Amino acid sequence: MILVLPQWNSGAQGHVALCRLLNRFGLSALRLSLPYHDRRMPEGQVRADYMLSPNLGRTLQAVRQAVIDARAAIDWLESEGYKEFAVLGTSLGSCVAMITQAHDRRVKLSVLNHVSPYFADVVWTGLSTRHVRAGLEGHIGLARLRRVWMPLSPRAYFERMAGTGKASFLIHAIYDYSFLPHLSRIVLREYNRLRIPHTHLALPCGHYSSGEFPFNVALGLAICNYLRRNL
Repeated sequence: MILVLPQWNSGAQGHVALCRLLNRFGLSALRLSLPYHDRRMPEGQVRADYMLSPNLGRTLQAVRQAVIDARAAIDWLESEGYKEFAVLGTSLGSCVAMITQAHDRRVKLSVLNHVSPYFADVVWTGLSTRHVRAGLEGHIGLARLRRVWMPLSPRAYFERMAGTGKASFLIHAIYDYSFLPHLSRIVLREYNRLRIPHTHLALPCGHYSSGEFPFNVALGLAICNYLRRNL
């Protein structure tokens, strides 16, 4: 069973096509909505800004809730008879997926689409989060923000993954202006240093163009093949 966690501001139909592709490969999938997204969005909101914003505490709580939701979904799936689990996350969803994998013994496999070691660095340097940085500047710097948001950062859990045998498929885009490539390279270097089992794919596109033809086809097939071989 694959638990699918879409990207920030994904609509209700986000990643549904990917789930159907997984089904074609003989894999079951359950798509989760992140906190403050689609049907979980507060009345009057048109974006999921409550999930990620200059409100440091609310952002911490929202990502924590997403991890709790993911683990609760696995609890339910286990009660329904499923025994093998993988998580598949994109962008913000990849952060939630990695933290879930690190904390839940049942999740042996992950697909992390767009990766960074630090939550704060993506917000501070990314093109799609410029408005969030604008609300933070003058109140906090990157170094302190990195410390405050360290519980949301995959880097905090790399050692927890080491030696467990859990594996990951790490994907990044070479021309990504939201998850800058040097951040993705840090993740790869740390996985190598800690000998965490992983496979790597670098796509010759940007953050959002990875969801467009022909990159979405190559990406979808690579994900499905990896999961079918390893789950």
